[in-house]
Amino acid sequence: MNVRHLVALSLFGLMVVWMVLPREHTAPAPYSAPQRDNTVYALSADDEQPEDSDTIAVRVERISRENFQQRVSVRGRTRAERYVPVRAEVSGQITETPVDRGERVQQGDLLCRLEINARDTDLQEAISREEQARMEYEAELDLQERGLQGRVAIAQRKATLDAATAAVARARLALERTEIRAPFSGIMESREVEVGDYLDPGAECATVMDDDPMLVDGMVPEHQIGQISDGADVQGRLITGESIRGRVTYLSRAADPVARSYRIEVELKPEPGEAIIRQGVTAEIFVASTEIMAHLVPSSALTLNDDGNPGLKTVNRDSVVEFHPVSIVGEETGMGRTGFWVTGLPETATVVTLGQELVFPGQTVRTDFSTTN
Repeated sequence: MNVRHLVALSLFGLMVVWMVLPREHTAPAPYSAPQRDNTVYALSADDEQPEDSDTIAVRVERISRENFQQRVSVRGRTRAERYVPVRAEVSGQITETPVDRGERVQQGDLLCRLEINARDTDLQEAISREEQARMEYEAELDLQERGLQGRVAIAQRKATLDAATAAVARARLALERTEIRAPFSGIMESREVEVGDYLDPGAECATVMDDDPMLVDGMVPEHQIGQISDGADVQGRLITGESIRGRVTYLSRAADPVARSYRIEVELKPEPGEAIIRQGVTAEIFVASTEIMAHLVPSSALTLNDDGNPGLKTVNRDSVVEFHPVSIVGEETGMGRTGFWVTGLPETATVVTLGQELVFPGQTVRTDFSTTN
């Protein structure tokens, strides 16, 4: 037997002796879990947490019912009260455009002026013919009083005078229509012509927009139209970030045949100094609906039961945890208060706001009413 074999046998013998020697402490199995206390405790603010047990502080908040104004959410677009293209009624070449695009105009302000041509002379000619016809008519009346003229001749002269008067009115109207004026106060949004352009009757000179008040048009689904009434208050926000408010001024009686929804019109009431509201901006508005009693709860307090239904865990008078299924009827995001408005809770409920995922219905706990900022 060589040296290598002797060394190997010696090492093997030492390992056998080490394994059979007795030991005072037995090591735990490598994969065994340590024994621990699984009891859950809910401590009040005055209790001290024991150092020798794992405890969980469950915080609660007493919440009472409040009046909540339900709101119907509607998406729409802003629209001017009136947006009218102003058109020429007579033909002619443009000689003057005194208003620039974007300027505010008052009703009757001149937008475009056409060349007069012979319209003023036509008016003078018509006035002269009217004077002649009137003198001839008055002469015939004088002859009739003397018994020298019959009724037929008088009627003919009267018809001639009326025709001359109508010609004067037409000539005067044609002269006035060479001046294209604003039909109402507003903003000249666009001008389609420049000096030197020729307009035919019906051609567009400019577009005037009445931006006082601005409106929001939207479509309400048929299952919600019954919740909205004429005159209801409206609040909302434009996609550009501005807040808006107003009231409902129109509710359609006929539904859209394709979308099965109803048109709603809201008149906006801007505050002095607010930003200009432009036409065609997407808006999300909330229309005041029915008023109900609900609880405003923190969004973090909501949980799910085993069936996946949303609800809240509360603590009753016996300090026992209960689960209440709830319905979310609204959301609060302003005035220093945030959360969800829910129904389905008792009038006053002690809601578990922290640790609700660690307790179960039927478990007895102790409440902690302290709050965190």
